[in-house]
Amino acid sequence: MERSTQAIERAKQIRLVIFDVDGVLTDGGIYIGPAGELYKPFFCRDGLGITLAHRAGMKTAVITGRESAQVAYRARELHISEVFQGNPDKRAAYRELKERTGCQDHEIAYIGDDLIDLPLMLQVGFPAAPCDAVPEVRARAAVVSKYPGGRGAVREILAFILKAQGKWESLIEGFCDIGGAQPGGLKQ
Repeated sequence: MERSTQAIERAKQIRLVIFDVDGVLTDGGIYIGPAGELYKPFFCRDGLGITLAHRAGMKTAVITGRESAQVAYRARELHISEVFQGNPDKRAAYRELKERTGCQDHEIAYIGDDLIDLPLMLQVGFPAAPCDAVPEVRARAAVVSKYPGGRGAVREILAFILKAQGKWESLIEGFCDIGGAQPGGLKQ
């Protein structure tokens, strides 16, 4: 991932990170079982990245065009309290989220991968994308992860933000203390 001075400066201001789901938190595939049940693969390392962001005091949210019980379940598991599903036009959810959190555009990051994400990516202070996002989205991102959606892009982008804010090293110190206890309550 390219680490330009401008991207680092923008990342320093982030207080809220919003995630799209399909193609960002998942690989973008829609898996349907024989009885019509829906499956979505979430990547554990992305989940731990979200947990670390929370530990650093960052807020997180989901705005997705589709609606599924799996997204609600995963969001609860990761303590993402702001979840907006079934929003093909994500701008109304974004306005409501800004009102609820008190964050301004320059304090918000959005990770998206497809054309439906462009309106928010053009509004936030720190737009980001996985490497397999469509070209129009990658062209407008402050950073593009070297990882695809659902396979580490979220983790890498969150680490970039936390490193820019000087919080990353203190977060991982707890994992390196072999004499002490590992940080408890971490969800992946």
